[in-house]
Amino acid sequence: MARPLDGIRVLDLSRLLPGPFCTLILSDLGARVDKVEDTHVGDYLRFMPPVFPAGGAAAGLSGRYAAINRDKRSLCLDLKNPAGRAALLRLLPHYDVLLESFRPGVLARLGLSVQTLHAHNPRLVVCAISGYGQDGPYSDRAGHDLNYCALAGVLGMSGPSPEAPPHPLPIQLADLGAGGLWAAVGILAALRSAERTGTGSYLDISMCEGTLSFLIPDLGNLAAQGEAATPPERASDILTGGMACYSVYTTKDGKFLSVAALEPKFWLNLNATLGRAGDPSELLAPPAEQQRIRAELQARFSEKSRAEWEAVFARADACVEPVLSLAELRAHPQHAARGVFFAAQTPAGPLPQVRTPLLPRDAEPQPPPERGEHSAAILGEAGFTAEEIAALRHCGATA
Repeated sequence: MARPLDGIRVLDLSRLLPGPFCTLILSDLGARVDKVEDTHVGDYLRFMPPVFPAGGAAAGLSGRYAAINRDKRSLCLDLKNPAGRAALLRLLPHYDVLLESFRPGVLARLGLSVQTLHAHNPRLVVCAISGYGQDGPYSDRAGHDLNYCALAGVLGMSGPSPEAPPHPLPIQLADLGAGGLWAAVGILAALRSAERTGTGSYLDISMCEGTLSFLIPDLGNLAAQGEAATPPERASDILTGGMACYSVYTTKDGKFLSVAALEPKFWLNLNATLGRAGDPSELLAPPAEQQRIRAELQARFSEKSRAEWEAVFARADACVEPVLSLAELRAHPQHAARGVFFAAQTPAGPLPQVRTPLLPRDAEPQPPPERGEHSAAILGEAGFTAEEIAALRHCGATA
């Protein structure tokens, strides 16, 4: 089955989560992704615990690495070695995209500035993912997901009250969404521009700014209220726990249900199913009244187990769903019907994988590569002879 990015080739110099998640998206769209790893350690994510147990298809390999690096090839190049840098420049005409996630200025100091890259391939889309962007007072500052979410204002919105510390988010929002996903969107647009104009481009993706962009609706609310207005306290806004109609409730067996009956019709259906005389005006009730309504709803939800409520609400149109643990996801009938979970076949057995929404169901993805597994093949495709590849290995520029 043809895919939108069939024929597009991506050279991925990134490591850890943001860049590899971006190239997973591009790969699922059909692009050929070649990872460039150094000759000593490779992508640090390979070894991050937990790892697959011995004897399996991916023994000793990080679960995170295996999850986001399927369908890619691996080339080892030492970019600190002049021969390694020269090899990279020789590869460039064969690629459409180069992705990197070094600190700003690292590639330029290696003699691989954007100008140099474009001199070797004017159509190349160069995408740089960094914490705070390529300029500004924080450009050289180290950081991780928690820091980017903090500086973007997202972290400050979590937690039960202003007096309690905010809760670290349960997913890597800045890495995956603000870094990887925004980079993929930008690359797709830049590829379209290169196709139209014959000229490449440079994308500066800041994970901090990408995270902040998810607050656009909230900042719009703040602007409408005026600069002097006091922003809603944590856990008091409509979508952060302040409304009884949009919250999480505990069931008789200590499990949880999500309730998102925001619209009047869903609110009425919810209350009818619970045997409670609800009224649409309750949706706009003040905070103290919301707490009373919440207590009434909680008392009803405490009468049955989660499974019992699931059966009840399967027949109601009320926006009520179970709060699943990670271990419960694979068996859920919706995920099973959609083929979200699958296995990549390897010589050592099946390797568990999860589809993105962009990977066709009939695709047969390949398992993640061993470090340097495809070095000779990738270099050979770019015209390197066997003797030249052997010389690169001899001088330590590849492995």
